[in-house]
Amino acid sequence: WHLHQSLRRNGLNAFVSQNEDLSETGRQYLAGLLANARAASAFAVPTLNGYKRFRPYSLAPDRVVWGKENRGALLRVVGAPRDPDTRIENRIGEPAANPYLYFASQIYCGIDGMERRLPLPRPADTPYETKADMLPRTLEEALFHLRADKALRDGMGAAFVDYYCRIKEA
Repeated sequence: WHLHQSLRRNGLNAFVSQNEDLSETGRQYLAGLLANARAASAFAVPTLNGYKRFRPYSLAPDRVVWGKENRGALLRVVGAPRDPDTRIENRIGEPAANPYLYFASQIYCGIDGMERRLPLPRPADTPYETKADMLPRTLEEALFHLRADKALRDGMGAAFVDYYCRIKEA
């Protein structure tokens, strides 16, 4: 379940740049998605079997990287300078994800990047070979990252995150 994301400001796509693939807002939002990706995977991939997809060269992501129009990357930037349809595609989700939790987690992660003005790392030209943090290989690992993630604990609420983790562990 690939989730395409963009933000609106004054009715216009806030990710559009006149000269680059993403605006400063878009780059910071994307950096927030990357910084919190392992924790957010608990909402995007809420089942045990969902983690079995994350293998190299499987057209499913296996590490925390982004790419321009690259279908092997976790996060794919779609668009070009002045393209009103510029967006970020998150390629991690599975159909069993609760859409409200998946959407909310992405918004909180993106806002975290904007609030902290996180720098965006270079894109991965070869996403299955780039040295980067690996995505969780199990739901248990994803829950470990979720429990430790400040942006999602603050955004979703610490009590909710703890409750969600307990339910998933059961």
